[in-house]
Amino acid sequence: MKSVFSLAYLTLMAGSTLAQTPDIQIKTAVLAAPADKQAGATVYGYSDKNEFILLRKGTNELVCLADDPAQKGLSVSCYHQDLEPFMKRGRELKQAGKKPAEVLDMREQEVKAGTLKMPSHPTTLYSYTAKVENYDPATGVVKDGYLRYVVYIPYATAESTGLPLKPEAPGMPWIMDPGTHRAHIMINPPVSTTATK
Repeated sequence: MKSVFSLAYLTLMAGSTLAQTPDIQIKTAVLAAPADKQAGATVYGYSDKNEFILLRKGTNELVCLADDPAQKGLSVSCYHQDLEPFMKRGRELKQAGKKPAEVLDMREQEVKAGTLKMPSHPTTLYSYTAKVENYDPATGVVKDGYLRYVVYIPYATAESTGLPLKPEAPGMPWIMDPGTHRAHIMINPPVSTTATK
């Protein structure tokens, strides 16, 4: 009997996660954005049929993605609108069943062919995450969330930026995927000093 109640509870919880309201999705999606950019950001999320849809048209340069209800915990991100073609293409390829390595390869080929445009200037992505026990999808309340930063700077290298290829101290910026279209500066603040939003 206990297992039946447990199954019923889990089913109810799964259903409530999938049926998360647009307001809650927007509330949590913009946690990744700087405070002064949150109200004007464009937000994409999920319908009650788990379709990826536009939840809110924004007025500034940021695009935010709501948490995927099929994944545990919270993972939201916001990025500069000029990264949207790159990000959108990644979503399309993933939806088509491509594996992560295939997505990387196909986007690289498309960038080289000129059919997929990368920004010609540095553009930022913000990622905000929380463990499953620290996130209530019914209310959108998050505790002990973690915010990290990525600055896309296509084809940059350690030599062109002066950045190391790995962090040598907590929170130190470093460059990842140098020399490629997806070269980016990683900034991972120390966990102990990350403020809760």
